[in-house]
Amino acid sequence: MTIAKSDETATSPALIEEDFEDFWEPPPPPTDLIFDDGEPLESNRHRIAMNVLIRSLQEGYGERDDFYTGGNMFIYFSREQAKNRDFRGPDFFAVLNVDGKRERQGWVIWEEEGRYPDVIVELTSPSTARTDKVRKKAIYEGTFRTPDYFIYDPFDGNSLQGWHLGADQRYHSLERNERGWLWCESLGYWLGTWEGTIDRETAIWARFYDPEGNLIPLPEEAAQEQAAAAQEQLNATQQALEAERQRSQQLEARLREMGIDL
Repeated sequence: MTIAKSDETATSPALIEEDFEDFWEPPPPPTDLIFDDGEPLESNRHRIAMNVLIRSLQEGYGERDDFYTGGNMFIYFSREQAKNRDFRGPDFFAVLNVDGKRERQGWVIWEEEGRYPDVIVELTSPSTARTDKVRKKAIYEGTFRTPDYFIYDPFDGNSLQGWHLGADQRYHSLERNERGWLWCESLGYWLGTWEGTIDRETAIWARFYDPEGNLIPLPEEAAQEQAAAAQEQLNATQQALEAERQRSQQLEARLREMGIDL
């Protein structure tokens, strides 16, 4: 006698799971992302300070195209965050080992192979200091795992603070060197301060320095340095030519004194 298979056997959990794996697809990431909330930076000095960091890093890294740096741009890292419009826009950030030539309106983690910023600098103020030191710091430490995080108030030259993510995945305060600078391991630069005038505003700015302590210039500063070096070389060449001309004249005079016609 033949015994028919029951419906329960025909639709076993194993078969259901296999069918589910064949047809289930993860929901797509959100596409209605906002990249501008219309909120300006705290002040004009904050805007200049942001651009100083971005432009000097671009100058310092020269022709490299394996990094991206931006500022005041939203970083999207989860569907829930995008849904809740919980914006995160560091004043300055840098990501290494990525395609730096691609244009971006913001930094969308799921479009960047899961890459988070390697360095973040928040240009703080009395009204944002607590958020930068507590809430944002916790997100950058626990979610972003950003190796180097700094805060600086462009109106307070003594406000520079920084943390580095340790092996325990916790932030540890960075120690200042004898100049008051903090080492940024990710970039291989010091982050320190520099007093001077930029875009017609005189202040103590946060600036990058190379390992030897040389200021990483802005593009216009680098151009001025190159022009000054070229002028110095031209002056040296002219002085050498003038010295040679004077030696030739002296030699001619001595030869004439000896009765030797040239």
